[in-house]
Amino acid sequence: MKSFTVHRGIAAPLDRANVDTDAIIPKQFLKSILRTGFGPNLFDEWRYLDKGEPGQDPASRQPNPEFVLNQPRYAGTSILIARKNFGCGSSREHAPWALDQYGFRAVIAPSFADIFFNNCFKNGLLPIVLGEADVDAIFREIEVTPGYALTIDLPRQVVIKPDGQELPFDVQAFRKYCLINGLDDIELTLRNAEEIRKFESARIARMPWLAHVMKG
Repeated sequence: MKSFTVHRGIAAPLDRANVDTDAIIPKQFLKSILRTGFGPNLFDEWRYLDKGEPGQDPASRQPNPEFVLNQPRYAGTSILIARKNFGCGSSREHAPWALDQYGFRAVIAPSFADIFFNNCFKNGLLPIVLGEADVDAIFREIEVTPGYALTIDLPRQVVIKPDGQELPFDVQAFRKYCLINGLDDIELTLRNAEEIRKFESARIARMPWLAHVMKG
């Protein structure tokens, strides 16, 4: 998992409340058994004028010029600014995969759906909760400032605006530790690989029947 310490990036405004996970990555793209390749289909039904299906070449699609991520001023964006209850709906982990694979490192909103919020941390994407007044101000500033960029300092837990104003945010200490060190659940477990091997060896020595190999 990619580590997250200090990140500076262009902010893109998604001015919609209650954005659900089917809007983030529509259901037809969940057929894949891989964890990669979802970035081109992020917000697919809003981003394109034609209906998308797995395996399509994005270059053959019809982009919606009105959708925020298709506007030239937001090219290369890596911070998404959203409204309340972002990530509601089904619990699909594909939603943070799609955001990450598009290039987003963080999402800032007044509130998030719980399962989506938890899934973000497990996949190296930082969800930041700021007050509605602060989010409103960022939306207004983006509108009048092309190239509006924010700096997110995770060790200090602040979002730094272009004028230098710092907006503090909360993050649970263990999640912060994992993000800074780039550790997902598997990587956390593998740090104890030697202890796990020792435990398994001792267990087999005590209960050798557990080493039986099924045939057939």
